[in-house]
Amino acid sequence: MLQLDRRILIGGIILVVLVALSLLTPILPLGDPAKVAAGPRLSPPSWLFPFGTDQLGRSNLPRVLQAIQSTCILSALAIALTMVVATPLALFAAYRGGLIDQGVMRIADVLFALPPMLMAVLVAAIVGPGWLASVAAIVMISLPLFLRIVRSAALSVARRDFVTVARLSGASPLRVVFVHLLGNIIGPLTVQFAYALSVGMLIESTLSFLGMGMQPPAASLGSLLFTGTPFIAIAPWLVLLPGLVLTLIVIAINLLSDGLRHAIDPIEQQGIA
Repeated sequence: MLQLDRRILIGGIILVVLVALSLLTPILPLGDPAKVAAGPRLSPPSWLFPFGTDQLGRSNLPRVLQAIQSTCILSALAIALTMVVATPLALFAAYRGGLIDQGVMRIADVLFALPPMLMAVLVAAIVGPGWLASVAAIVMISLPLFLRIVRSAALSVARRDFVTVARLSGASPLRVVFVHLLGNIIGPLTVQFAYALSVGMLIESTLSFLGMGMQPPAASLGSLLFTGTPFIAIAPWLVLLPGLVLTLIVIAINLLSDGLRHAIDPIEQQGIA
């Protein structure tokens, strides 16, 4: 049973509050994020417009909340897709060993050797601007990380006696891999998912900031930073507030990841590591 860690509590509360607000934006009395001239152009934060307005007079608060939803959902979708692809590959590589293991690891090494942002830009250039480019870039960058983590965890489990007993008793490879191996690495897999989610959000925001990710009229935190940059001298809130929200979300996810790792790892719980 997981021990409740303060980092899990703090990170979880921040994430739940921000994601809940973003999902409830359509029914909250915050105004239409797409409504032009809802207020004065480039109006600073006020009681009526807590996050100010942009160059078109749109209220910035609902736009930031809408961007949180886009960035979080897109990043979570991409990381989940990566996990679905990488986990079976890494499990079978650890179970079979030999050429299969070497082949999977060489693929991971090649992908891991490429600079992440260079790979993201190349993928986006090939796929074309849009949400699909962000998903493909996140998958390509996070795939080698998942392959290494899952394989390492599965190898330690594969050497245990109960796996040997399962093999000798005639259990099929699918049962050994998905019941005995996968069932015993859920903890490290969960921690890696949380960590990779923060990386995915940074990749998505960077591509959107460069104009290669989410396209108008949809908004993400990166695209809000991009559209606010020309006005940073006269309306710094257009850049500072989305940037602070993105930083807060990444910190919350990392707190959650660290707390989960501490709760799952018995060595850390004993203060040895």
